[in-house]
Amino acid sequence: MKKNAKIYVAGHIGMVGSAICRNLQSQGYTNLLTRNYPELNLIDQESVTRFFADEKPEYVVLAAAKVGGIVANNTYRAQFIYENLMIQNNVIHAAYQNRVKKLLFLGSSCIYPRLAPQPIKEEYLLTGELEPTNEPYAIAKIAGIKMCEAYHAQYGCNFISVMPTNLYGKNDNYDLEKSHVLPALIRKMYLAECLRKSDWNAIREDLDKRPVEGVSGKNTDVEIGNILAKYGISNNTVTLWGTGSPLREFLNVEDMADACVYLMQTYDAPDSNIPHVNIGCGEDLSIKELAYLVKKIVGFEGEIVWDSTKPDGTPRKLMDSSKLYSLGWTPKISLEAGITKVFQNYCA
Repeated sequence: MKKNAKIYVAGHIGMVGSAICRNLQSQGYTNLLTRNYPELNLIDQESVTRFFADEKPEYVVLAAAKVGGIVANNTYRAQFIYENLMIQNNVIHAAYQNRVKKLLFLGSSCIYPRLAPQPIKEEYLLTGELEPTNEPYAIAKIAGIKMCEAYHAQYGCNFISVMPTNLYGKNDNYDLEKSHVLPALIRKMYLAECLRKSDWNAIREDLDKRPVEGVSGKNTDVEIGNILAKYGISNNTVTLWGTGSPLREFLNVEDMADACVYLMQTYDAPDSNIPHVNIGCGEDLSIKELAYLVKKIVGFEGEIVWDSTKPDGTPRKLMDSSKLYSLGWTPKISLEAGITKVFQNYCA
């Protein structure tokens, strides 16, 4: 890609899209094309078609998606499949119509079977049943992969797909109902420690920035205490879903963005039935180990309680990223250093 190439990053405000924008800018790319939601509704086909026809991007990074953790995925099942299918259908087809030189589609590790052999290789796609709690989202992402594959096979489009492992980092979602596990752990333990120290100023400031079900720092102490308790946050304990036994891999979003840009620069859609590329760090740990690591970094001095009546989700998800490593890219940020930086940003 030339440094002045017009690159459209769909979803540039989100954690993934914003990280990709930062990486591109740091490497000297000067012609990034972005649109906020009020300016461009990616679910609306007519708007997307008009945008591509007017702007004629040369390269596209499709990082826009409706995302969330296990609760959100299981609660908003219809929204997750509908909105993600519409976004990717509109963008991928418009990219084909307007002769985009290369498109990178971002999927998710949840596309793989719930009980896939570990570590998970690219070829394990569609070899078993999906995790029920996020099946609608996974099916949408699988459709996106297959759409890129089909457009390459039929039209010769240079459309590639990447499957990141669990991501965390700057601009993450800390909504207690809809966030993924790591940002939820950070916020829960931060608020619990504030409660333990009776630091109501910090609690109110946090809720003013990120209200929980309409409860902000302007509510009473009792109202605040009740909403936090609903999410397992008290002055001496944090209650977490499941047993803590599932194993998960976590990659800093800055590493993920660097891998995506590297692939945009060096990797073309192959003529094979396994065109997508896993992006991971190659190491995992249990949710329980993760919780105690976050506890240490945040400085929470209370106790962690596990609610085993709640679902654990997929037992293990470790990506085999050897294909990516063989292409010349490896991650750089350790998990502890990454979480420490994220928590510092959260507090700031």
